[in-house]
Amino acid sequence: MWGGRFAAGPSDVMRAINASIPFDKALWRQDIDGSLAHVAMLGAQGIIPAADAEAITQGLKQIAAEYAANGVAEDWALEDIHMHVEARLSELIGPAAGRLHTARSRNDQVATDFRLWVRDACDAVDAALKALQTALVDRAEQNADAIMPGFTHLQIAQPVTLGHHLLAYYEMFARDRDRFASARKRMNQCPLGSAALAGTGFPIDRDATAAALGFERPTANSLDAVSDRDFALDYLNAAAQCALHLSRLAEEFIIWASQPYGFVKLPDSFSTGSSIMPQKRNPDAAELVRGHAGRIIGCQTALMITMKGLPLAYSKDMQDDKPPVFECEGLLMLSLAAMTGMVAETGFDTSAMRKATERGFATATDLADWLVRQAGIPFREAHHITGAVVKLAEGRGVALDALTLDELQAIDPRISQAVYPALSVDASVASRNSYGGTAPDQVRHQAARARAALAGE
Repeated sequence: MWGGRFAAGPSDVMRAINASIPFDKALWRQDIDGSLAHVAMLGAQGIIPAADAEAITQGLKQIAAEYAANGVAEDWALEDIHMHVEARLSELIGPAAGRLHTARSRNDQVATDFRLWVRDACDAVDAALKALQTALVDRAEQNADAIMPGFTHLQIAQPVTLGHHLLAYYEMFARDRDRFASARKRMNQCPLGSAALAGTGFPIDRDATAAALGFERPTANSLDAVSDRDFALDYLNAAAQCALHLSRLAEEFIIWASQPYGFVKLPDSFSTGSSIMPQKRNPDAAELVRGHAGRIIGCQTALMITMKGLPLAYSKDMQDDKPPVFECEGLLMLSLAAMTGMVAETGFDTSAMRKATERGFATATDLADWLVRQAGIPFREAHHITGAVVKLAEGRGVALDALTLDELQAIDPRISQAVYPALSVDASVASRNSYGGTAPDQVRHQAARARAALAGE
């Protein structure tokens, strides 16, 4: 490729460190699409003969068919996917293949290919996130009335509904989808035509190639276009945040599946056994989703560190931009598929959830609120009274509503028989009917809103 400048070829070590074909072969579809748009523009502008443009076009389509059928055969001497395509094109149509690289560089070529790939990845992850959201809404609707303990500090805090808990993750993943959509919008500019760094003297039509590839417009600065990897970092940043949400959901399933909780039974299809303990049902899929989050964050960090000190325009360090993005995409899509399956198929033991709620004095706040509303007691005093009631119930090993009225009035005579309805977990969740609250009616309202939003996309 550069034999006119160098008298000797590269060493074996140089060939090995320089070759990117083992990973950038993943870009073959995008590379051929970009070349088809480029050659169509070259022919339309009269930059290359029409006959050569047609021969190149047909040759590229044949290569695409070959790669689709058999994959890309690696030749490290050809370095990257761009040279693999060009070399095969030369075998098919002869010297006319050499006209394809007119008015472009591998710098703007790879920047275009990579943007196209990451743009496709944004579309794919959006569809996967929508599927997970749909599963969450389905299960939330089924469990709008199911009472479970709400936790702070992993201590039982207040009663909530399982539907409310699941819809919290719907909202997290909605924000993730927004981040990917925002990233996609920013990256939707076409670098093709920027050439190596300064643009080209040929009379190219960048608007035509941008439109042919589905971009909103061409990039406005050729130096920035070939140097920019913000689009890849945007994807990784959104993926890292999404992976955090997936990891939190996975962690909850892991905790809920443990015997001290017993809130869920994970399906066989997402569990494994033990090599030595036959009774075990291990939440391995959820644990791997949790583990993948660390690797995805590592991918984000890797590319940020690679880019942090690079001057304009292209440096060979940027060849290492693709492996972390490709790894991240594979891990993220697998994690999304696993969590979607677990949400859809897991069995929820709502009876165990309710029993745990009733054991945990979860209606203590309701007692304090009752004292404020019905007895006119300042909240701080009501908080102190309620603490004494909880201490008594804990000492006797009973729920709050199992204490007698005499026992309650011994702590504070302002407590009356009317307090008992407020101490039930059902009354507690039903009273939280503010917008976005845990009351079953609110859960059904938010689930319907979510379903309408998903259907309207």
